[in-house]
Amino acid sequence: MAVDIGGTFTDLIGFDEELGTLHHAKQLTTYGNLAHGVLGCVEKSGLPLGGVSRLIHGSTIAINTVIERKGANVALIVTKGTRDVYAIGRGNRVAAFDLRFKRSQPLMPRRAIYEIDERMLADGSVLRPLDQDNLRSIAGTIRDRGYDAVAVCLLHSYRNPAHEQQVRELLVRELPDVYVSVSHEIMREYREYERTSTTVVNSYIGPRVGGYVASLRRELTEKDFRGELSIMQSNGGVMAPELAARRPVMMMESGPVGGVIAGARIAEALGYRNIISFDMGGTTAKASLVQDASPKMADGYYVGGYESGDPIMAPVVDIVEVGTGGGSIARIDEYGSLKVGPMSAGSTPGPICYGLGGSQPTITDANVVLGRIGASDFLGGDMRLDEASAKAGIEAQIGAPLGFDADQAALAIVDIAIASMSLSVREVSVEQGHDPRDFALVASGGAGPLHALAVARDLQIPTVIIPPFPSHFSALGMLLAQERHDLVRTYLARLDNVDLEELQALCAELEAEADAIARQKGAPSSLLFELRYVGQEFSIAVPVERAQLAAGALGEVRRAFDALHEKQFAHHAADEPVELVNVRLVLRGDAPSLALPAVRGRQDAEPARRRVVFANGAHDCRVYQRDQLVEGKTYTGPMLIQEYGTTTVLHPGDVARVAAHGALIVEVSAS
Repeated sequence: MAVDIGGTFTDLIGFDEELGTLHHAKQLTTYGNLAHGVLGCVEKSGLPLGGVSRLIHGSTIAINTVIERKGANVALIVTKGTRDVYAIGRGNRVAAFDLRFKRSQPLMPRRAIYEIDERMLADGSVLRPLDQDNLRSIAGTIRDRGYDAVAVCLLHSYRNPAHEQQVRELLVRELPDVYVSVSHEIMREYREYERTSTTVVNSYIGPRVGGYVASLRRELTEKDFRGELSIMQSNGGVMAPELAARRPVMMMESGPVGGVIAGARIAEALGYRNIISFDMGGTTAKASLVQDASPKMADGYYVGGYESGDPIMAPVVDIVEVGTGGGSIARIDEYGSLKVGPMSAGSTPGPICYGLGGSQPTITDANVVLGRIGASDFLGGDMRLDEASAKAGIEAQIGAPLGFDADQAALAIVDIAIASMSLSVREVSVEQGHDPRDFALVASGGAGPLHALAVARDLQIPTVIIPPFPSHFSALGMLLAQERHDLVRTYLARLDNVDLEELQALCAELEAEADAIARQKGAPSSLLFELRYVGQEFSIAVPVERAQLAAGALGEVRRAFDALHEKQFAHHAADEPVELVNVRLVLRGDAPSLALPAVRGRQDAEPARRRVVFANGAHDCRVYQRDQLVEGKTYTGPMLIQEYGTTTVLHPGDVARVAAHGALIVEVSAS
C-alpha cells in the first residue's frame, strides 16, 4: 500500500499480491491532522491494515513547513568567526533586472546564531580544540531561551566531524528535549553556505516531521498495522521512518518524485525510454526529464524557488514546479490583466464548484464550465460539483471585467495555465539542450490528463501517454520505488596525484556506512567520482568500477570524464589537469515488481454525451468511461475519457490507442 498526501487530495493505492488486483481511494487532504487523513483514506479503500505487509508514505509536510514558515524555533551553532555565513549566502543577484528582488530570508534571526571556540582545517587537522566550557555556556543559553531545535555546522566538519560529534554528545545530554541536527550526519560535502542552510532546514522541520512520523506510526499500530513502514525520499528511493525523523530534509519532494519513478517504469514497459513526466495536481504542476529510462538527478535545489528559496544540498530527482494546479486561483490584477496562480484554493475552502466555501474561480471551475469535468460524476459520483456557482463566479470575476461570456473566460483561464505549464516543460528540456519533440509526454495527477494534450501541442510533442491510474500516479510510483541511499564525501585532490590507499579507505568507509543504514543488507551500490578540470567550479559525476579503483586505473577514469565532458558540452581538454572533488556512493535495493491488471473493456459499450467547449467551439462530445475501452482499439477526438479522479481530454484530431494494461498512447493532432 502507498499513500501520498498532496496539496488538495490524499491518494491511496494498494496491490493485492495474491489476487494481482489494484485498489485505490482518494479524499480531500486533512490539513489539521495529516495522519487522520491517511487513516481516513485507508478506511475509504476498505483494505484491512492488519493484512498490509508494506506501507510506503510520501507527504508534503516537510516542504510546506518551510514554505509556510511554520517550523521550530531554531538556534544555530557555528565556528567562531563564521556567524554571518548563513545570512550573507551567495553574492550573485539572481533576478538582475527585478527592482523588487529580495533574497531568501534566514529561518532564524542573527541573535539565534552562536559562535563556538574551535577550528578545524580543510585537511581535517585540528587548529584549535573545542572549548567545552564555551559549549556548556551556549547550551545553557539555548535552554534558558526555550529553543525547540539546534543546528550545528562547524567549519570543515565534512572532512573531520570530531568536533561536531562532541557538540552533539553534550547537547543531547544537556538538552534531552531539544531536536539536534549536525551537518556531517546529513551531508559530508563542502560549500559552507549550502551546508549550513541544509542543516538549519533539517532542524527547522525536524520536530514537526518527527512528531508526524511518530504519530503516524502510533495510529497505524493502533489500527493493527504490523507491516513495514517506509518513507519516500526526494531521490526517488525509500527509507526507514527512523532515518526520516533524523534526516527529514531528505523527504522535501517525497510526493512528486513518485510520479516520475512510475512514469519511467511504465513508459519503458511500453517501449519509450525517453519521456517528460508531467504531473498536474491540485496546487502545482511538475515536469521532469527521464532519459534512457533513468530520471535526471540534481545534487540540490531551492525550497521555494531558485530566486528566493532556501538551498538544500541533497540529491533530488530534478523537478521543475510551477504554481499552476487545479486549485490555482484566476484573478484580474491591478492592470486589468488576467492572472492564474500561483495562489491556490487548496482543499479548504477549495474551488467554487466544491461547495465548501470557496469564492474565487480556479482552473477546476473553468474546466467544469467548459464541460471537461463532469459535475455529476466527479470522483466517480462521490463528490457532486456546483456547476452553476462556478459559472456565476467566472462570469462575475473574470468575464465581466474582460467583456467575455462564461465560455470565453473559462477558455482564457485554461489557455494561460497551458502557457505557464509549457514553460515548465521547456525548462527541463529545451533549456537543458533537449528537443521536447524527441520525447513522449507522460501525464499524471488529477488535472494532468485534462491539459496534457494542449501542453504537448504547444511544444509540438507528438506523443502523450496517459498511464493507468493517473490520478494516483505518485502513490503508484511509491509502490515501485526501491530503497536508496546517497552518501557523499568531499575529497579535493588532483587525480594524477591522489593518495590511492586513502581514497580506497574512504570508499570502504562509505560502503560500511551505507550498509549500516540500509534495511536490505548486501544491496548493490555504485561508486561515482565527481571530477572537474582544475579551475572549474562545477563537476561531472563519473561512474567508477570497483576493479578500476582496486587496480589504481585512474587513467581510465580520466578518459571517461573527458568523454562525458565532450558529450555534455561538445568539447573537452585532454591536456588539462583534472581534480577529484567528491566521492559519491549510491546504494539501491531491489526494485519491487508490480503486475498491472489486464484491460477488460467491452466492444459494445455505448458512450454518454455531453456539451464540451474547445478552442473551435462547443461540441456534442462522446464521454467514455475508461474501463469501457478495449485494448488495441483506437479512439479519435473530440471526446472525453473519464475515470475515478481525472478525465482525459482528446481535442479534435487527437487519436488514442489503448495499449497494454489500459495505457493510452495518444498521437497529438498538429492543428
